[in-house]
Formats: sequence, structure tokens, C-alpha cells
Amino acid sequence: MPQRLNKFLATNLGISRREADDIIVAGQVTIDDRPAILGARVEEGRAVTVKGKPVETVAAVYVMLNKPTGYVSSRRAQNTTPTLYELLPKEFQKLKTVGRLDKDSSGLILLTNDGDFAFSMTHPKFHKSKTYLVLLESPLEPLHQQMISDFGINLTDGLSKLTLTSLDDSRKNWKVELAEGRNRQIRRTFGALGYTVKKLHRTTFGPYVLGDLASGKWQEIKVK
Repeated sequence: MPQRLNKFLATNLGISRREADDIIVAGQVTIDDRPAILGARVEEGRAVTVKGKPVETVAAVYVMLNKPTGYVSSRRAQNTTPTLYELLPKEFQKLKTVGRLDKDSSGLILLTNDGDFAFSMTHPKFHKSKTYLVLLESPLEPLHQQMISDFGINLTDGLSKLTLTSLDDSRKNWKVELAEGRNRQIRRTFGALGYTVKKLHRTTFGPYVLGDLASGKWQEIKVK
């Protein structure tokens, strides 16, 4: 069955459809040695190239990993800090992370070779909700809870509003929900009011739920 060219490129190159459209417009894509145009469709058996290199057809793969703390989300290790790719088998080494979790954070992280899926999960316009379990070093004052939830905290990259649910009477353990996910947003939001996040663990990302997947383990998932 014919497939739109930008979707074909997104799946097989791990880029977004928008990025695929850009390289098509730039004249970098051919179908059977002829320059491709926007909106083109690819039938099975056609030869597609990008910058003269054949595009190999690969199956779309979607993986959920429970990242432990102490691992970076980049492909390369940082000094002595290992990368999460060390937790994955060889066949998943070329997958790209869908967003990131910093070294000191743990929990649900998605990986895929489908750039279109990654774009739909991470671009702010899609409002994919994420849930985290957060442990603070000191109790959160009620006034500060209201400031974060109702008014937002001004950070260098804009206003940050988080939905907070207390998990016990200590006021140190919180469920935090947000639909953005800017770089270290939760840590910076609490930090702006003088609090230190001791633990941060992501449990949901859009429709995907970590459930009982053990730390350091992975599983293939289906797109919802």
C-alpha cells in the first residue's frame, strides 16, 4: 500500500514529518532517481535516496524503559557516568529517546525510530501529560504549594505551573503532573522557592504507564 513520503522518511530515518518535508523541499530526496516533491507517495519496491544514499526500510519500534538513577539519556557516556543504552540489547542501540530524564532522575522513558511519533509526544502543542513522584528535602509550605499550582513560578524560560498532590502528612512526598517538560523544569520550579528535589521518578507519559516494570528493565510497546 502506498505511503506518504514524509511518513516513510520519518519512520526509516528517525526524524519528524516536518524535518522530512524540509529535506524534500531542499531537493535532497529522490524516488527511483527522480527528485521527490511534497505530498509524494512511496510504493513498495521503489528506490528512495537521501543525499544519494539509499533509505533502508525498517520496522517502527517502540520501547519503554524504566531508567534507574545514575544513567544519562544521551547515546554517549559522560566521563564515568553510563548511558541508558547500556541497559538495552544491541538491536535497540540506534533508537532515539523521546525526551529525556536527567542523570539523577528515574522512571519511564520512551525510545523509538519513529520520528513522527517522537514529535507527537514531545511538541508542546500536543499537551502530553506526564506524572512524577517527587521527594523534597524539606516540607513544602502550603503557601508555596499554592504559588506553584495556582499562579506559577517565573523561570528564565517562562512561567511554570505544576499540579501538586500531597502523598502523605510529611509534605515531602508529592505527585507532580505537567504537560510541558522543559529542561529540569520540576527541579528548577522547586529550586526557585528554595527547595531541593531529592528524588524524581516519572510514572506516566501521555497514555503510557510504567506500571510494575522493574528498574533497569525494558519492554516493547504498541502505539496508543
